[in-house]
Formats: sequence, structure tokens, C-alpha cells
Amino acid sequence: MVKIGSVLLKNPVILAPMAGVTDPPFRAIVKGFDPGLVCGEMVSAMALHYQSDKTREMIGIDEGEKPISIQIFGSNPRIMAEAARFIEAEGADLIDINMGCPVPKVVKSGEGAALLTNLPLAETIIREVVNSVKIPVTVKFRLGWDRDRIVAPELARIAEEQGAAAVALHARTREQFYQGKADWSYITELKQKLRIPVIGNGDVDSPEAAKAMLEQTGCDGVMIGQAALGRPWLFGRVVRYLETGRLFPDPPLSEQFRIIEKHLQLQTIFSGEQRGLLEMRKHLSWYIKGMPGAAKMRDKVNTMMTLGELKQALREFESEILQGTTI
Repeated sequence: MVKIGSVLLKNPVILAPMAGVTDPPFRAIVKGFDPGLVCGEMVSAMALHYQSDKTREMIGIDEGEKPISIQIFGSNPRIMAEAARFIEAEGADLIDINMGCPVPKVVKSGEGAALLTNLPLAETIIREVVNSVKIPVTVKFRLGWDRDRIVAPELARIAEEQGAAAVALHARTREQFYQGKADWSYITELKQKLRIPVIGNGDVDSPEAAKAMLEQTGCDGVMIGQAALGRPWLFGRVVRYLETGRLFPDPPLSEQFRIIEKHLQLQTIFSGEQRGLLEMRKHLSWYIKGMPGAAKMRDKVNTMMTLGELKQALREFESEILQGTTI
């Protein structure tokens, strides 16, 4: 078990917050594979300040997915604190502050990974957010802007001093984005220096990698993000491996298609049919990647505008694969 402030996680396996991905339907699918914590996609503090209905909808907390962390991003300490209070009132168990998003439009506004270059402002934001809510606050960040400007150890110290209940380190620089190898040695360094829990992120793409990160770094939890795209069952495999030492395979294709169907249903209920279908296109592309005939199926999916059409196409695609007739 992992304890983050007053929140107890039943295992150390955590769904990373991913913009445009970890919405309520995806979280519900992942929750079925028993992770210790799920994290919502990052939401803009400024958008909440201006009462954006779309941003508020992104939070969409359900009792069945608890414990849940909601991540906020921004560069104005007062507005970040205001956003944290709103999310606390919505029922989140934890607030996470994003200081690692590398996307240009976020960085350009002085938010996300840009805060790695402005530690005084980062410190103020953490302090203001922590002081504004009763629930635990965590901070997720990268190593630094580039290899010449590594600030993770200093930022971690600041976070702990300002009352953060845990930190999560994506062990890459902003310059790397999602390329190259994550440097787990910094996760080890943070774990040796901090009293609060340290969560490791980066290159956890298998049960073996999750166990290796825990053992090599001593970190308290492992955060899985990109590797779960199209493979939400990875969480179940990791949890079972850590608990039993047994390595279970991916579910059979027939079961994978049942998961796809459930995700499709949840997405269209949450977003409405038309928008839900558009949102599912990326997920379907990830789900079928590597399957025979995936490229042809992806092209077909991207032209469909009704739920009935898509369901029928998926049934036919599954049948062709299971019969070995897809080309």
C-alpha cells in the first residue's frame, strides 16, 4: 500500500494524467483493471476561472473510480489555488500540479514545463495550492528543461518544504518530450532525499519494467501513461505481477474486442454519439495497432459517423481476424 497524505492506495500502480486521453470513460476502463490510483487529464486553471463548461465536464468524477487525482496547470498562483478549491469541491481525493507538460502552446504561456525554468514561481504556486485545500496536493514534473538545466532535485525539495504530499517525476527533460530513455537515477536520488512518497514515471511499459523501477529506485509508486494507450489491461497485468510474481499474457483478442465495445459505449454516453465517435477514433487506432488489416480498418473507422456503423464494422473486423481472413 502507498499512503499519500490522508489517501491510502491499495497498490503502487497509477494511471498517469494524459491530456485528451484520461477522461471519465478511459478512466472507467482502466479502473476495471484495479490500479491503486487513476488521474484525470490536466485541466486549465484559467479555463475553470472563466467557468468553461467544457473544462468542468472534463473532470466528471464518479464515486466508482475513487481514489482519483485531478491535475491542474497554470502560472497564476491565485487562480491555481481557486481551481484547486473547485476540484476539491467536485470530490477529488488529490490535486496534482502539472510542471512537466512539454507541449509548445502550454509552455509558451509560462505553464507546464516552463515552470522548470522559474522555480520561485513554482514554489509560490505549490504553497498557494497546498494552503487552499484540505486534500493532499502532489506535484508532477520532469528532470529539467534540458540536460544542462536539471532541476528535479531542487524542485522536489521545494515541493516537500511547501507541503506537497508526494511528487511524481517523469524522468525525461522537456527537450526530450517522449523520446529517448528515461533516466531513473534521478528517481533514486529523489527517493533518497525526500521524506514524502516519490512516484516514478517513464519507460514503464511492461510488468517487468514496473517491478524493475520499484526495485532499482526504491520509489513508492509507478505511473503508467503512453504504454497503456490501446492496452488498458496493462494495469491488470502489472498489478498481478507485483502481487504474485506471475506474468500473465494480454487478454485474448475476443476479450480485447469486448473492452473496445465497452469503451465505445461509455464514450458515446459521456460525450454524445457524434462527439464520442470522433473521440474514439484515436483510441480505436491504438487498440487495433499491430492487428492484421489495422491500416485499412483505421481508414474505414475515420469515415463513420454513426454508432451502428462503427459497431458493425468492429464485429466484422473481429470476425475476420479470428477467422484469419483479414488482409
